[in-house]
Amino acid sequence: MKSYLKLIRVEQYIKNLFVFAPLFFGSHFLISKDFYMVSLAFFCFCLGASSIYILNDYYDINEDKNHPEKCKRPLASGKISIVNGMILMSVLGILSLIISFYISIKLFTVILIYLALNFFYSKWLKHIAILDINIIAVGFLLRLIAGTVVTTIIPSIWILLMTYLLALFLGISKRRTDVLYSKSGKDVRKNIEGYNLIFIDVVMGIIAAVLIVCYIFYCISPEIQKNYDSNWLYVSILFVFNGILRYLKLTFVDQSTYSPTKVVLHDRFLQIIILCWILLMSYLLYFKN
Repeated sequence: MKSYLKLIRVEQYIKNLFVFAPLFFGSHFLISKDFYMVSLAFFCFCLGASSIYILNDYYDINEDKNHPEKCKRPLASGKISIVNGMILMSVLGILSLIISFYISIKLFTVILIYLALNFFYSKWLKHIAILDINIIAVGFLLRLIAGTVVTTIIPSIWILLMTYLLALFLGISKRRTDVLYSKSGKDVRKNIEGYNLIFIDVVMGIIAAVLIVCYIFYCISPEIQKNYDSNWLYVSILFVFNGILRYLKLTFVDQSTYSPTKVVLHDRFLQIIILCWILLMSYLLYFKN
């Protein structure tokens, strides 16, 4: 059972929490009907994402065998047979489509686009530099859209833009890990052929700067100010700024080779910053009045 849980990447479900972002920022988080519908969308995305993780592991099985960390994955290590993996992948993918269809045709469409896009990504597109991280970013945008199509919430353009930038930032940081492995003489994935450390470090710095500026503009935007009606919103900039600085420090100074998800799950400093940001935003949106 442990191998199957590792195969479907349960720890990666933290990414699917982006489905709840429109609900949270739209001040609908405490509305039971909307929360229930978005929870169903979250469940569908977890099923679909797990099927894609298995498919990706199948296509990368030979490269993963030579990777210092990914060689431990169930398919690469042989703990789960390819046949059983493909059966589970098909079941999860079909279930995500069936359940989403009964929930909402719009949600079904979003899930279908996500599965189709990631099929092409796993098979071909992840080997094209820049395009690969953009597809990852679009996947996060589809998560946001999934959280809106099952409700009446219209997400802020700032939330969409910041989600795209954050996904790009995390996507390029994953490429950095593989480039580091490659420079140490380890045979890793082909999708790093279009990258080097100088390019990645510059891009990460640019995206981090733009992301911080976008968040500042989000905080001073008139429609956002009207929604929050509090100067305490500016305090949240400190958490976002220091959270990004902490991640950059772990990446450039500590040379962390953890995936972005594992960084969040292992670094106490980042966890405290994220928790403080969530508590502040929750107070401003739901408990201030």
